Amino acid sequence: MGIGGHQLPHVQRGSSPVRVIAIDGPAGSGKSTVARAVAARLGLAYLDTGAMYRAVTFAAIRRGIDPSDAEPVARLAEDIDIDVADKVTVDGVDATIEIRSPEVTRAVSAVAANPAVRHELVVRQRQWAEAHGGGVVEGRDIGTVVFPNADVKVYLTADDSERATRRSKEMLDMHYDQVAADIARRDHIDSTRAASPMAVADDAVHIDSTGRGIEEVVEDVLALVAK
Repeated sequence: MGIGGHQLPHVQRGSSPVRVIAIDGPAGSGKSTVARAVAARLGLAYLDTGAMYRAVTFAAIRRGIDPSDAEPVARLAEDIDIDVADKVTVDGVDATIEIRSPEVTRAVSAVAANPAVRHELVVRQRQWAEAHGGGVVEGRDIGTVVFPNADVKVYLTADDSERATRRSKEMLDMHYDQVAADIARRDHIDSTRAASPMAVADDAVHIDSTGRGIEEVVEDVLALVAK
């Protein structure tokens, strides 16, 4: 996924071999777990686009670049090689664990709000879909910006308390209150940024995962695919 580019490749739907299932939603909504399970059930490739923004953030921190310094981070995003699969590597370095660190988590929203970074990563995301013949892609702007013609669009959410509880189980070195505050901060930044804000696509199906098991939500998405 290290190929850069400036023109956004076009991805068609329907008669095209490219088949995209877009799953968007805020942090802690369960979208990564659901998207991965849906991809496995359908035999499709899976892409966590949030990991790509985290990878750029990790690379910036590692090189001593302020993640909020727009131009250097934009140049970095164009230059680095990112591979997001079972492992996440940045310029050949395994960063799977490091991209989930509190330091990266605190800084990733600033990187994700950078228009030039978003443009570069959207290029790469579309290239990935073309290379894999489609797939299940999850993030915050997949159905609205990256793949506006996706075959299926889902916006997955959960109430604030449940989202914070889920994420605090992943962030073992952060207390619940810290996680809840961080989620609220990221929600605000992601939904109000000028470049591709997090939003529900007009034709997306809204699924609330509050109090529901992962398998139940997966079945809901599979039912949409079957239609």
